[in-house]
Amino acid sequence: MLSATTLRSSCRSVGALLLPRSTPTLTTPTLATPTAPLTQPSLPLLRTPVRTLSDAVNDFQTTHAAKDVLIRKGGVAEIDTAYPDVEKLEKFGQYVASILPKYIQDVRMTSTKELEILIHPEGVVPVLGMLRDHTNAQFKALMEITAVDMPSREYRFELVYCLLSHRYNARCVVKTYTDELTPVDSVTALFKSADWGEREVWDMYGVFFSGHPDLRRILTDYGFEGHPQRKDFPLSGYTEVRYDNELCRVVYEPVEVAQEFRKFELDTPWELFPNYRETPEHLLEAAKDTQPEEAK
Repeated sequence: MLSATTLRSSCRSVGALLLPRSTPTLTTPTLATPTAPLTQPSLPLLRTPVRTLSDAVNDFQTTHAAKDVLIRKGGVAEIDTAYPDVEKLEKFGQYVASILPKYIQDVRMTSTKELEILIHPEGVVPVLGMLRDHTNAQFKALMEITAVDMPSREYRFELVYCLLSHRYNARCVVKTYTDELTPVDSVTALFKSADWGEREVWDMYGVFFSGHPDLRRILTDYGFEGHPQRKDFPLSGYTEVRYDNELCRVVYEPVEVAQEFRKFELDTPWELFPNYRETPEHLLEAAKDTQPEEAK
């Protein structure tokens, strides 16, 4: 067997035989021939200063000196008085009411300078679709869906849709109404965020959304009866949960409220609750001592 040094020497000799004696040198074109030798002088090490988050905030504030920026340099955030433009929102509300008079019943400005549109229940999809796709609106973000229960009204539930336009930095609130039996069209085809919002309203208030792909409870447990956010729902609920040692699982039972919990005297709660508790002796002695003084 050949050693490593023998192999290296043999390869070098073979390579010398294969290469020609005079090989042409290739020169690359340059813009100017250097007069000095191509040697790089030794440069000192440059240490870049460590930048913090405050430096980035200062750069943002100095480079973006627009009037619509709400954050000002100086500690406390200041809100520009020109934001939002109430006149433009009012004109846009009047424009929306003029092009959709069939569904829009009223347009007004709230105390928080937000546009509020009251519509008929059948106009949920057309109105929200127009507000999303219109060039001058572009309310493409549905922030939340909620409801308000007012049992004194004929249509006790008031549905509230909160919209946001990133393009124009404006907010819009769309309100409609319904009752326990009348369904409302789902807007999940327009806004993906409406999926869980409509499920929450169905779970808490019992408002049914027709066309929802998966309308089921989202906050309460399986088999829960009733809708907790309704005004006629008792605060204690209808069922209570406890762990059964014999069954080795959690069981549901009807709520049993003792009479002591129904009547609670705030003046002397520890003496009268529960009724069978004996009064301590020091309280009896103190009561005897105060009686002669009150008689005088």
